[in-house]
Amino acid sequence: MKPIVLDGESLTPEIIAEVSYLNRPVVLSSEARKRVAACRKMVEELVAGGQVVYGVTTGFGKFSDVVISPQHAAQLQMNLIRSHACAVGNPMNEPAVRALMLLRANALSKGNSGITMATLQLLIDCINKRVHPIVPEQGSLGASGDLAPLSHLVLVLIGEGEAYYQGKRLQGAQALARAGLGPITLQAKEGLALINGTQIMTSIGTLAYVKALRLARIADVIASMTLETLHGIPEAFAEDVQLVRPYPEQIGVARNLRTLLQGSAHTTRQGELRVQDAYSLRCLPQVHGATRQVLGYTLDKLLVEINAATDNPLLFPEKGHVVSGGNFHGQPIAFAMDFMKIGMSELANISERRTERLVNPALSGGLPAFLSHNPGLGSGLMILQYVSASLVSENKVLAHPASVDSIPSSAGQEDHVSMGTTASRHAELVISNVAKVLAIELICAAEAAEFVGASGLAPATKVLYDRLRAIVPRVEEDRSTSADIERTATNLLAGEWLKCVEAVSGPLY
Repeated sequence: MKPIVLDGESLTPEIIAEVSYLNRPVVLSSEARKRVAACRKMVEELVAGGQVVYGVTTGFGKFSDVVISPQHAAQLQMNLIRSHACAVGNPMNEPAVRALMLLRANALSKGNSGITMATLQLLIDCINKRVHPIVPEQGSLGASGDLAPLSHLVLVLIGEGEAYYQGKRLQGAQALARAGLGPITLQAKEGLALINGTQIMTSIGTLAYVKALRLARIADVIASMTLETLHGIPEAFAEDVQLVRPYPEQIGVARNLRTLLQGSAHTTRQGELRVQDAYSLRCLPQVHGATRQVLGYTLDKLLVEINAATDNPLLFPEKGHVVSGGNFHGQPIAFAMDFMKIGMSELANISERRTERLVNPALSGGLPAFLSHNPGLGSGLMILQYVSASLVSENKVLAHPASVDSIPSSAGQEDHVSMGTTASRHAELVISNVAKVLAIELICAAEAAEFVGASGLAPATKVLYDRLRAIVPRVEEDRSTSADIERTATNLLAGEWLKCVEAVSGPLY
């Protein structure tokens, strides 16, 4: 694959996903190299001149008023990493670690951090050679940067800590050696430059966003199949209805639904079976569209953050300025992740209501109770709705905003924090639950299609039905469906099924 050229300005979530999941290689632009070299020269001049600069010739946090002699500048950075590497919990998954390394390298390539080229190049080499540091996911307050987890990343660069290489968990120095790499010795400012940033919350959040968008789009297809098997009324999605409340996202979702339902033998017209559908069907453009609005907001913030310099202090060689600021504060991403949790939770909430309509004989308009092929003797898909209800209930807890909390740290010097990494971690969990809720709806809709006639599905939804049936057989007799749900959720998150649908429907919003 053609390498990604890092320039500090051009990353997108899609590119990050390619590096994270497809191992696309990374190189540094020539302009970035020049900026990094100029900024490093400035750091060395500041140290040689004995100037007092936070984190370069001073301690950290509350110790910022303790001046450190130039001869101890390198030791200061090594001590910083070792003392701060106290994160706990499960290791971040490898795609998230790859995204983390990529985002850290991109931020450093802006030329405002004072990193050496050797350190930046080692970080890029670890991406390309797939040396994945073991980074515990808990322990960040989301301000002053993701200090504790990021320190575990840097431990491997200095030959300490642990990393995965070729599927084996190794000591950091051993992982580097097996990949043909060697550790670096941190110089003045480098430790702080590597950990004083928002890359943990942003890496987790970016990959969560990519998955969320895939789910939001395939949700339109799944809901369309449900509407067909319930003999729903597509007239609610008419363009005229949307244009008098002209949210672009609502208009886009309604257009998707009209496209997806073309050619269906199962939809009805207003007044044939009923005058109007329940809200979980009739209000699809309004609810799914609102989730798209949330994802649009999230994307806006991520595009800024993934191309930002977020450490402290920042150096501006062209002006000769060193500024202690607050770009490490994760509040923008904390809000965005909390908002995404809410938007995606609601996508699952309305999906669970559609599942209930499919399995409840009082609501399904003639489908067998719980879609059982032998009602009474067989329970059919009764308990799938229970599982869906459990997942959406869990999401309601996870959707509680992390960003409204703050606990002061560093003896009151760092007296307001964002909890943005907690928000991102919870967003990841919410989106995993949403995938399973949508998988349950799809399995139930496909089973309903067996009773109304799968051959009458619209061409576009029939594609999704066929893809599902390749991995989930009809449930003619009771069986455990846990593996079916998990496999289906995995495929929904991967995005390939949506591409297959679009090959028939044309591009969807």
